[in-house]
Amino acid sequence: MDFLQLAGKTVLVLGVANRKSVAWHVARVLTESGAKVLYSVRSLARKRQLEKLAPGASVYVCDVERPEEIDALREAIAVDHPQLHGVVHSIAFADYSGGFQPFHETPRKAFLQAVDVSCFSLIAVANAFRDLLDRAQGSVVTISISTTRMAAENYGYMAPIKAALDSAVCFLAKSFSQFSNVRFNAVCPGLLKSSASAGIPGYIDSYLYAEEATLRKLAVQTEEVANAVAFLISPRSSGINAQGLVIDAGMGVNYFDQAIVQANRSKSAGNSP
Repeated sequence: MDFLQLAGKTVLVLGVANRKSVAWHVARVLTESGAKVLYSVRSLARKRQLEKLAPGASVYVCDVERPEEIDALREAIAVDHPQLHGVVHSIAFADYSGGFQPFHETPRKAFLQAVDVSCFSLIAVANAFRDLLDRAQGSVVTISISTTRMAAENYGYMAPIKAALDSAVCFLAKSFSQFSNVRFNAVCPGLLKSSASAGIPGYIDSYLYAEEATLRKLAVQTEEVANAVAFLISPRSSGINAQGLVIDAGMGVNYFDQAIVQANRSKSAGNSP
């Protein structure tokens, strides 16, 4: 039974880096559901890597920091695919090469580049593909984070940028509603073991804490995020628009978990003079 009604649909997935990428897991779920997946990656090197993972796949190269490459991507895809039923935007970048820095010392250049790649690219891609997207049932899904209100030092300026992404989802949904029924939503996962997380300073400690804070004591799995994305791409989610779907295994309601509080109180008592 084709519950998701994705068989025969064409979906563009942007952002595969390797097997650990959220975008790769999403593409696998979509493919298993019968969709035709088109891939867009940042460089020729990524293209060659992806072609090994997905032999025979349609893989395009587009650096979203270059507007002309976004336009070229649209033109190249339009040649063989006059209509897209969905777009998955799984692109983010932040330069953490300088290590931990107080938020107020965020470098202007790094912040603006992260905004361009991680947020504005969604707007640019949506605008470029507006005439190719199925106006009756099209769906665009981006990847955000479970909360932008938790000021984690090691995540730094990316949280405000994800907040801008969340807002952009709402504004795109409203803007596109003037001429179509194309929907815009975000999937907002808790901490994951992904290729993108590897470059965040101190991420492993944060990941292990987040796992303890989930209600089930098991961290969010990338496959769970991919399943949610596939649902939002599908016509089965037709009533959901301008939303952020949090996938955090209950972590957001469990910061005062008794075991975590007691462990930290015991540790503090042990460090007392």
